[in-house]
Amino acid sequence: MPQLDTSTWFITILSMIITLFFMFQLKVAKYNFPENPEPKPMPMSKSTTPWEKKWTKIYSPLSLPLQ
Repeated sequence: MPQLDTSTWFITILSMIITLFFMFQLKVAKYNFPENPEPKPMPMSKSTTPWEKKWTKIYSPLSLPLQ
């Protein structure tokens, strides 16, 4: 019964990996990526709320003096 010749496996697997790498690089190189993405400027709108016009203070129960 003849034995399996494995002397060419290394070069076969190595060439397959290199070929797949180049094919993947060529596939990715076809896409157009934005070079410098910048956020769009949002207009600042000032909304008036009733609690911004008057001074308020919230008292914590633990900060009140003892009675």
